Amino acid sequence: MDRPKRDLLPRPGLDIDGQRRAWLESTDGHTIALASDYPRGYLVNKHRHSRAQLLYALAGVVTVSTGIGRWVVPAGHALWIPAGIEHAVEMLGRVSMRSVYVMPGAIGGLPEGIRVVAVTDLMRSLVVEAVTLPLEHEPMSRAGLVMALMTLEIPRLPERPLGLAFPAEPRLAMLCRRFLEHPSPHARIDEWADQLAMSRRAFTRAFRRETGLSLSAWRQQACLFAALPRLAAGEAVTSVALDLGYESVAAFTTMFKRMLGTPPSHYLRETREGGAGLG
Repeated sequence: MDRPKRDLLPRPGLDIDGQRRAWLESTDGHTIALASDYPRGYLVNKHRHSRAQLLYALAGVVTVSTGIGRWVVPAGHALWIPAGIEHAVEMLGRVSMRSVYVMPGAIGGLPEGIRVVAVTDLMRSLVVEAVTLPLEHEPMSRAGLVMALMTLEIPRLPERPLGLAFPAEPRLAMLCRRFLEHPSPHARIDEWADQLAMSRRAFTRAFRRETGLSLSAWRQQACLFAALPRLAAGEAVTSVALDLGYESVAAFTTMFKRMLGTPPSHYLRETREGGAGLG
């Protein structure tokens, strides 16, 4: 089946989550790269693809929700969504998104589960270039080689701990929702266990069984989850750190660097540089 030209692809405001999905399902090619720009608060309702998707936030912050958790995708990062997983996407602020759709089995070593990854300089250059290339190309042409190298780089992208697993057990889920409304680095296992009339040991086992994480690790991810959109929106690091209950900016910075590998100041600089031209 012939592929349509890029200027015939659906755009936001024209039922993108229906038209584009239908186009993707009908077109050929192991790997397809598309560009999209979205206004603040834009929501793509629940949907799924027969291809896996590398959802790259070139600028702005995106949250993705599935039946097993939520993921935050800040600028300079991407979310790998395996084929067939139902998900919804919300834009926090204006977002410039680049998506790479990969047919299952296109290459070996593709991630099997959802994960947030950092986008390397090489991968960023490849994706930015890929969305400008002709959709129809020969495998050994320049366009074909760019697409092939981009696909091969996906398994090499470093994973980042920005997923927030959510328990299915109703009482644990209630506590987690309350925490997300008022995140704090001081949540204690004993306090949560007491609220559920459980022993510390029973609570610890139940929480890890439901989320795959200790409460401490989940709490840190939730705090980071709450901080990133605020930092991306331009709030001062001091204000965010104190609002989240950290006793000092240094303590918040230590947590941030341990989770993302970079201090908030560096993250903010990259976010602003990446968001240039979005207004």
